[in-house]
Amino acid sequence: MKDVSFGQYYPVTSFIHRMDPRLKILFLIAFITAIFLATSFYGLAICAGVLIIAILLSRVPIGKVFRAIRGILFIVVFTSVLNVFFYRGETVYWSWKFLSVTREGLIFSAFLVCRLVLLVTCSSMLTYTTSPVELTDGIESLLTPLKWVRFPVHELALIMSIALRFIPILMDETERIKNAQKARGANFESGGPVKRIRAIVPVLIPLLLSALRRAEELGDAMDARCYSGGRKRTKFKKLRFSWRDVIGFLAGAGVVTGVVLLRVYGVGTL
Repeated sequence: MKDVSFGQYYPVTSFIHRMDPRLKILFLIAFITAIFLATSFYGLAICAGVLIIAILLSRVPIGKVFRAIRGILFIVVFTSVLNVFFYRGETVYWSWKFLSVTREGLIFSAFLVCRLVLLVTCSSMLTYTTSPVELTDGIESLLTPLKWVRFPVHELALIMSIALRFIPILMDETERIKNAQKARGANFESGGPVKRIRAIVPVLIPLLLSALRRAEELGDAMDARCYSGGRKRTKFKKLRFSWRDVIGFLAGAGVVTGVVLLRVYGVGTL
């Protein structure tokens, strides 16, 4: 639970923190698109290089970045094992009944692991370098054209921001409830899968009640402050593009362009 990094904001003054949240959201979309368009390790290397530069400019500790990777370690290992033993290829290193280890399977498994790590890391960097308020303002600004069809843009952006912010809060609450249950003799570490699932039930019920209580308290607090949604609301901080955003835009465009060119010319395609 402690490895969950989504929704956590690391307050520090850096080049990436000062960038416009709208540009960071668009850069994340372009980066994810480039990752999925990449068909070779060369394409992923371009994405990784830009991501490493962004991490260094953000001044976020490397340990926090690795926490995001540790959070998906089970998924990475599980998908790797499936691809190693079930991916068919021409060069077979080991085979037994329906299981086989091939050169192509090993390469594809490594490619998939790199892709997952890049996806999680770049998504975590958005929440590390963008506060919930900035994230809400950025999403609302990007969805402004939908207001023409009377779509509740502000409400949607607020819901997304609150949901993102609640993730680390609920994770901390889960850890607290588990520790309380362990103090009463509960065992979450031993036994088979069925026993472990049953042991989680005493955690889920108080967690659900805690989430409902927090949601009700948040609603009451918003009502007490006369919150009225996006109707005629003004903003204390106006979003403005700067020279940093121009550099970020050029970097995002360069990543997508480089990956597309590698894909078109088939350089290093798996």
